[in-house]
Amino acid sequence: MDERLRQDKQRGPSRFVARAVLGLLRGHARLRDKLASMLCSGAFESFGKRSVIALPHRLEGVERIAIGSACWFGPDSWLQSIEGPTAGGRIQVGDRVTASGSLVLSAASSIVVEDDVLFARNVYVSDHIHGYDDPDRPVHEQGLSKVAPVRIERGAWLGQNVVVCPGVTIGRGAVIGAGSVVNSDVPPHVVAVGAPARVVKTFAAGHEATASAAVTSEDLVAK
Repeated sequence: MDERLRQDKQRGPSRFVARAVLGLLRGHARLRDKLASMLCSGAFESFGKRSVIALPHRLEGVERIAIGSACWFGPDSWLQSIEGPTAGGRIQVGDRVTASGSLVLSAASSIVVEDDVLFARNVYVSDHIHGYDDPDRPVHEQGLSKVAPVRIERGAWLGQNVVVCPGVTIGRGAVIGAGSVVNSDVPPHVVAVGAPARVVKTFAAGHEATASAAVTSEDLVAK
């Protein structure tokens, strides 16, 4: 321990400079992202106060995307509203939604994300898939298929690399384990993991989990 303290003192000036530079870079990134979000906000259907979509990002069909207040979308997120079979898709995001980064929301019909939803990195949510039934045509020429609305209810938490398929509702306060593929509805206040996701634990609505239903790190990994 004494040797570590001695080394820290020797590196003191360089460490101070390094930390100062890191602080400046973080401050610059926050200011840049906030300014870019403010300048772009008028293009959206609506864009709440204190919400930020960090750079870099990919945004399409923003006139059909509504973002609530105090939301954070980390770098490399992709929000797109595309033309569906009957009309353009719509994305509606509530208040205080947080996405660590690389979130994809792709709507040809409707994606609704309610208040206080938490996304880990690399979550993919789509209300459609590519058609693939015709073996004589490339997939990218077959248009969209299985278009159906998606809803993620208030306070849900989706772990890293989760995929949410068309037509799915994820219930209030549900926890989806990392790497899971959700292709059917998930009830409120449960833990669901796997591909396809299955319920492994249930919580009493409005209460913390009992000891027998406590969430462990193993519960949050798809098996």
